[in-house]
Amino acid sequence: MTPSEPPRTLLLSAYDAASHRRWREQLMTALPDFQWQVLDLPARHFRWRIRGNALSWLAEPAMARAWDLLLATSMVDLAVIKGFFPGLAHTPSLLYMHENQFAYPTSRRQHASAEPGMVNLTAAVAADAVVFNSAWNLESFMDGVGEFLHGMPDAVPRGLPDSLRTKSRVLPVPVADYLYAPRQRPMDRVRPHLLWNHRWEYDKGPERLLGLLNALEMRGVDFRLSVVGERFRHRPPAFAAIRERHGGRLVHWGFMEQRADYDALLATADVVISTALHDFQGLSMLEAMAAGCLPLAPDRLAYPEYVPARQRYESHPDDPEREAEAAAGRLMGMLRVGEGAAAPEAWRLSRLAPRYGALFEEVMRRGTTSRLSTAL
Repeated sequence: MTPSEPPRTLLLSAYDAASHRRWREQLMTALPDFQWQVLDLPARHFRWRIRGNALSWLAEPAMARAWDLLLATSMVDLAVIKGFFPGLAHTPSLLYMHENQFAYPTSRRQHASAEPGMVNLTAAVAADAVVFNSAWNLESFMDGVGEFLHGMPDAVPRGLPDSLRTKSRVLPVPVADYLYAPRQRPMDRVRPHLLWNHRWEYDKGPERLLGLLNALEMRGVDFRLSVVGERFRHRPPAFAAIRERHGGRLVHWGFMEQRADYDALLATADVVISTALHDFQGLSMLEAMAAGCLPLAPDRLAYPEYVPARQRYESHPDDPEREAEAAAGRLMGMLRVGEGAAAPEAWRLSRLAPRYGALFEEVMRRGTTSRLSTAL
């Protein structure tokens, strides 16, 4: 790369879920001074994707070209990539951790296995820099690495957690600036429009949403409801129960194909709800907050990083009924006192994009210096 040339950047997304895709598309738009090439794989067949992505790209011509920067998302088997493609072994590399497999519940996968966590761990070791989308993601990863290494029988490398932490930092997935538009209508505190906008999987707590809605109904709280998000062939039975019991309150049900329709829904909803047991950042919550929704989230995971304390309810992961009552009571109190929404200004794309650009430049400089030192 000469000073006049844009940095040639290869971005690998081995499990290109919606939030991963949004992250990379926003960065590519916000950082046009980089020359981008993207290789992505569909977000399906989890076990094959996380162990087989390097094989899937084995005959990909782009992997044999020269690059100034290699960006990989958390599912990428970066250590194997660098072994398969010698040119990439010496390319400055950054691993972006949308999630970490150490913090996923065991039942998220077909059966307990150390392999997904090992892919994350060896990828982090192979990367020049590791970036997490939230402090909770970083800390849960470090805790998981520590527990994993402590359980190994022998030959565990000394100081590995410390070296990983040294090259790690937090830089969230940004929220598009256009979502921060002023609200065109006041919040309905008498019959609020409640929005639950997450993947339709058990780790997002749909049975806890059902408990919350039932608790509100029992307390005589009137509300409207939208339940949106990515749906899958197999989904928890709580969704059918929600539709059966609260179908008369529904404004929208199911995935929204058009982004413009989803944005319009964000602008008309009053309260965005999370009942998640696992959420490494919570981009759907942040986007709804940017659009003016009042958040209601459990006091756990990444939510304390951006949801005000008075808008978080007590966390009881092992007692869903108690948690539902806590959430219902918190929502009623928020509506009663006229709690206001607070846009997450620090998560704006226009604020975070320069930090991403500076980080990419830093990784490239460090990589170049390292290669020169090795040559000398």
